[in-house]
Amino acid sequence: MANLGYIQVVRHCNHFCGFCSNPATPYVHELATMRPLVDDFVRRGYYGVILTGGEPTLHPDLPAIARYATDAGLHVRIITNGTRLADPAYARALAAAGVRLAHVSIYSVRPAVEARLRGHDGTLATALAALDSAHAAGLEVNVNCVINRHNADHLDQNVRYLTRHHPQVRHFVWNNLDPSMGRAEVNQAQFTPRLADFELSLERALRHLHKGGRTFRVEKVPLCYLGGFGWASTETRKIVKGEERIVHFLDAKQTVRQTDWAHVYADGCAACTLRPICGGLFDRGAAYDPAELAPQFVDPDAIVRAIIEDPDDPAYPLRDLAAWKRAFAARLAAATDAAPADDAPIPVGRLTEGGARRYQAKRRHEARLAEARGVAQEPDADADGDAEPA
Repeated sequence: MANLGYIQVVRHCNHFCGFCSNPATPYVHELATMRPLVDDFVRRGYYGVILTGGEPTLHPDLPAIARYATDAGLHVRIITNGTRLADPAYARALAAAGVRLAHVSIYSVRPAVEARLRGHDGTLATALAALDSAHAAGLEVNVNCVINRHNADHLDQNVRYLTRHHPQVRHFVWNNLDPSMGRAEVNQAQFTPRLADFELSLERALRHLHKGGRTFRVEKVPLCYLGGFGWASTETRKIVKGEERIVHFLDAKQTVRQTDWAHVYADGCAACTLRPICGGLFDRGAAYDPAELAPQFVDPDAIVRAIIEDPDDPAYPLRDLAAWKRAFAARLAAATDAAPADDAPIPVGRLTEGGARRYQAKRRHEARLAEARGVAQEPDADADGDAEPA
C-alpha cells in the first residue's frame, strides 16, 4: 500500500494560528532521534514520509533527515507555511537533500483574512513566493488549506486565484478544522465552521479543479458534503484500500497508528448506502453538529471504482470491482476493536532542560500574541514540570 507516514520534526512555529492543533511542546528532536522513525517506516514498507511540525523548516537538521529518508528509499515531502521556502537558496537546498514535494499551507487569498488566520501580517505574499521558488528548484508543489469559519465562504475564490497566477500547482488538499487539540480546542467558537458554511464553496472549488484537470483530496469531511467527489475523501480512500497512517507526534502522545477511519455518525447514517466507505464526521472536540449529516442513497460502486482504478495510484493491486468486494468483505469480517499488534514503541524526541526553557519562553511570547489578537492560549503542555535533564 502507498502509505505515507508523518514525523513532526519540531513543534514550534513562526506563525500564531488561532486554530493550531499542534502547538509548541517541550519535546525536541535531533537527527539521532529522527533516524529510527524513518527506519521504522522503511521496515513497514511505507511509500513515503511527510516531515511536518510546527514549522519543519525551522529545524536545522531538516535537510539532513530528508537526505537520510531519501537514501532509505522513501518519497520525502514537507508541509510548510512557506516562510523559509520562499528563499530560492533554501528551496534548492531542500531539493538537493531529496525533498520531492512541498505542501504549502495557504488558507485564504484575501490578505487580511490570511493575516488574521496566521496571526501575522504579510504571510500571503511570502507563501505565494514559496510556490514559485519551490517550483523553480524542481520541487512538486501542492497547496494545503484548513477549512475554518473565516475562509469557508471563499474556498473556490482561493483555487481560482491560485490556478490562474500559479499554474504549477496541480494538486490541492483541504483539511476540515480539527477542534480537539491545542488552540483549536480553546477557540472553537472563533474558528470552527458549520458543515453548511463551506458546502457550496468547496463544491465550486472541486468542480473548477476537476474541469481544469487538477487533482485534490479532502480530509475530515463526510461524504454527504462532497457531492459527486466522494472518491476524493482521504478517509474513504483509506477505507477502500485498507491503508493505515502513522504519525510520530512530538509530544506526550508519541506514536499514533491509525487504522480505523470511522468518526462520528448521526442516527440517520445507518440507512446511508455510503456508510461502509464513509469516515463520518471527525469531531473529537464536540464542536460540530451531527444533525448536519444526511443519509445518501446512491450506488457506492462508482466511488470505489474511481479509487481502485485510479491510474495515479499504482501501488494498489485490486483493479477489479468484484475482487475488491471479496477482499473488502473479508476485511470487515476480520475486523476487531483491538488496536493492531505492534513492536515496542520508538521514543519520539526527548524532554530536556534546554527544551523546557525554550518552550516556556515561547509560551510567554505567545501569551502576548494571544492577548493582542483576541484568542485564547492553549493549556501549558509542561505544567507538571516533567522535563528531565538531557
